[in-house]
Amino acid sequence: MPISTGPFGRVAAAMVTPFDETGELDIEGARRLAVRLVDEGGCDALVLSGTTGESPTTSDEEKSALVRAVAAEVGGRARIVAGVGSSDTRHTAALARDAEACGADGLLVVTPYYSRPTQEAVVHHLRTVADATGLPVMLYDIPGRTGTALTTGSLLRLAAHPRIRGVKDCAYAGCDEFALPLRAIGGAGCVSTVANIAAPLVCGALDAYDAGDRESAARRHRALAPLTEAVMTGQPGTVAVKALLNARGLPAGPVRGPLLDADAGLTARLLELLACAEARAEAEARTADGADTAAPAPEPAVGAGAAAMSGGIP
Repeated sequence: MPISTGPFGRVAAAMVTPFDETGELDIEGARRLAVRLVDEGGCDALVLSGTTGESPTTSDEEKSALVRAVAAEVGGRARIVAGVGSSDTRHTAALARDAEACGADGLLVVTPYYSRPTQEAVVHHLRTVADATGLPVMLYDIPGRTGTALTTGSLLRLAAHPRIRGVKDCAYAGCDEFALPLRAIGGAGCVSTVANIAAPLVCGALDAYDAGDRESAARRHRALAPLTEAVMTGQPGTVAVKALLNARGLPAGPVRGPLLDADAGLTARLLELLACAEARAEAEARTADGADTAAPAPEPAVGAGAAAMSGGIP
């Protein structure tokens, strides 16, 4: 799949950070997962060391090794966006410079957390990091985790910086369930946690929309909605997608504390929803190809996923 003309791609997987059974960084697993997401899943960008990548519990050295390995493996076929956010401006700028040296194509920079800086201080922090390298910056606004929101005024000021090129806006709509609705009103792309395990399904809805088939796009989006809600609510998304990847024999490994791995019951429910989503996507693809679709795709069990979503895409 050709890389998008945008600085951060069109479908960026918020890639998990694979660990081995002892909890150490699994570099070979990261390489294999990156290849799968790009070459088989259709993602044209990978976000490393974000929330889904367990950035609070990985060391600077691990973050660098991850960028180097993934950039070497798929850097010519996908954009590599490195999460470098921290609550320390000097540390964040240093992480940004190191990510650039390791082969990153862009940076994901979260608002500084815990200290609760003023908006003026937040703007200064983010501009300082953007000035530290020549890479494009995607701001990351997720006040539910950081305690610090970006106001509209601050965003407008930051948008004037030549290297600040986008925002992952989790204050309002920067979540998997809004990938297609945002695309329909002009969103440039999405950063998807669910893509770790269902990249072809995430890409499929956007592919259909971009091809002008809005009805198919809406059906694909609704088919994925129960899995999306189950992954993204009730536990951190990292826990859910690592459980699914492990169950499918793909690189993931355990989560690091303070997170806890999914139990058998949660994993079984997630696997059921994933199988349903895949079956419904296959049925939709057969419909698009004009093939026989006499056998309907299975529906998720009652209460297993998201509430039904009605309406089409404008």
